[in-house]
Amino acid sequence: MKSLVVRLDSFGDVLLAGPAVRAVAAHSSHVTMVCGPRGEPAARLLPGVDDVIVWEAPWEGFDAPTVQEAGVDGLVRRLKDAAFDAALVLTSFHQSPLPTALLLRLAGVPYIGADSTDHPGRLLDVRHRRLPGRHEAEAALDTAAAMGFEPPAGDDGLLRVLPPPDTIALTGNGPYVVLHPGASAPARAWSPERCAEAVESLAEAGHRVVVTGGPDEIGLTRKVSGDIAVDLGGRTEPRTLAGILRTADVVVCGNTGPAHLAAAVGTPVVSLFAPVVPAERWAPYGVPSVVLGDQRAPCADSRARRCPVPGHPCLEEVTGQDVVGAVRRLLKEDA
Repeated sequence: MKSLVVRLDSFGDVLLAGPAVRAVAAHSSHVTMVCGPRGEPAARLLPGVDDVIVWEAPWEGFDAPTVQEAGVDGLVRRLKDAAFDAALVLTSFHQSPLPTALLLRLAGVPYIGADSTDHPGRLLDVRHRRLPGRHEAEAALDTAAAMGFEPPAGDDGLLRVLPPPDTIALTGNGPYVVLHPGASAPARAWSPERCAEAVESLAEAGHRVVVTGGPDEIGLTRKVSGDIAVDLGGRTEPRTLAGILRTADVVVCGNTGPAHLAAAVGTPVVSLFAPVVPAERWAPYGVPSVVLGDQRAPCADSRARRCPVPGHPCLEEVTGQDVVGAVRRLLKEDA
């Protein structure tokens, strides 16, 4: 059976699809993943993925292409030529799978399943309805199971990535805590000042600190690192970052892709979690974690990209010492 798994949004979202991808792979001879440009690096890290199709959908992302720019006809032709037998469409709780399902029908995919609140008509063969309170990783795996893609024997359903490289040449010898200050949306980010405070507090508590960030975050990581931390801003493509996170004692970051990457390599996470989306669905999955941030703040469940509350209090009231205490709890040190 040739199977397709579709997850069109971000890096972290694709990582959370990993357990469902493995379930599909257990029943398939070949698995292709369709994802957007932001999710492609994560798709290439997932066990069970044989091929990746990168396509930017006109209904996903913050700067989506027009329908004409998206090349819908070209995607449909490519999928039709590949002659897939089944497709699992994965979305977040607030997204509809039906635009994707329509394209898959046009491509001749005979068996399509998704979690759908909206009535699907003839677009879905399996219309799953997620259980209340399920984490996004669990909801995806539930949808796969509803299609008949049960997890393979012995699979624990946790996040996984392909084995990362050794990164000691970047991090240096000895234990360390990673602080990742960036986030995909400003509402989910701790301020640079608070991040720098946390670096200083962690160092004073005896931790060696490594600061990570993407190529567009070099200025941020330099400011946060100061003269204290190892600054790896702009030096960590996704596989390398996985290696750095894997050998860290704890990762400190917001609700962003590296939190899920840390979970995928089994590292505990201090999650600076703005409640614009619910932590029960998006907190680091399957690893010890401490969630910091007021989960009942006025911005809760707003899905805001920029904090609607002056001063961003849900995160800015968290201090460097709060982070030190959370790290100690995860390391089971005396607080």
